[in-house]
Amino acid sequence: MSNPIRIGIIGYGNLGRGVESAISQNDDMTLVGIFSRRDPASIDSQTQAYAIDEIMEFKDRVDVMILCGGSATDLPEQGPAFARHFNTVDSYDTHAKIPEYFDKVNAEAVAGGNVSVISTGWDPGLFSLNRLLGQAILPEGTDHTFWGKGVSQGHSDAVRRVPGVKAGVQYTVPSESALARVRAGENPTLTTREKHKRDCFIVAEEGADQAVIKETIVNMPHYFADFDTTVTFISEEELRRDHAAMPHGGHVFRSGRTGESTTQLMEFSIKLGSNPEFTASVLVAYARAAYKYAQEGFTGAKTVLDIPFAYLSPKSSAELRKELL
Repeated sequence: MSNPIRIGIIGYGNLGRGVESAISQNDDMTLVGIFSRRDPASIDSQTQAYAIDEIMEFKDRVDVMILCGGSATDLPEQGPAFARHFNTVDSYDTHAKIPEYFDKVNAEAVAGGNVSVISTGWDPGLFSLNRLLGQAILPEGTDHTFWGKGVSQGHSDAVRRVPGVKAGVQYTVPSESALARVRAGENPTLTTREKHKRDCFIVAEEGADQAVIKETIVNMPHYFADFDTTVTFISEEELRRDHAAMPHGGHVFRSGRTGESTTQLMEFSIKLGSNPEFTASVLVAYARAAYKYAQEGFTGAKTVLDIPFAYLSPKSSAELRKELL
């Protein structure tokens, strides 16, 4: 590509900072600016920051906007709104609501003549791709997905939005016994509750009712209601000291049979030192795909299940055939 892909970042939390870092590792991209609801002067970055109200001035200056808000409240509004005016990429991760979210974003993207890639990251995202691959190759089989142990961005964002919560973090913890049964080829039927538990560490606002906070978290639909969830209240000092890192990871299995009774097992796994930095790197790769689709004249929404891997790479198809096949 002769000209670099011009990227804008909407939201500058952990994910936004990760996107900024990832763009610096991709020579075919340039970061135009950061757009935030906060005062631009308060953004601690070498990149120029702008108030979100200024964003429409950049319709012809940004090729792809990467949305870095949370799935609980930010993206349901921002995804469709910005798809009307920009090519976008986001990491919307409320699995049960993705079809509904896709339809809303698709309608706005088509109306605006733009491309929107939704729900990228590693789950949904890379894990989704591996589930599809496993089902296609082993039609007689079972999927098993395990997350963690690690900090979930979306779930941590959800607990922080509970009234009375000043700060907090959530860890997803897989069951080691369940993992062992899958790897042993047992192909067990496991409930959601049998596969994982969720551990929340919360800093409550002064005077807040901790019992109410706990009750709200453990009964939150789509996030905690289907899991054994512990809520531990800690101080801000403990949060900074013991929970500043953001590791994560997980495994996708497809356990199945071929032929008469041959057992087959596919496994994809990741181990992340920084969940937001890795998720950001996936978003940046899919921003390249969004740009390519826009150049080809496509409009509307897409997911990772629709996009060929070659669209994620800055290399030509000829280079990829020579180097990777």
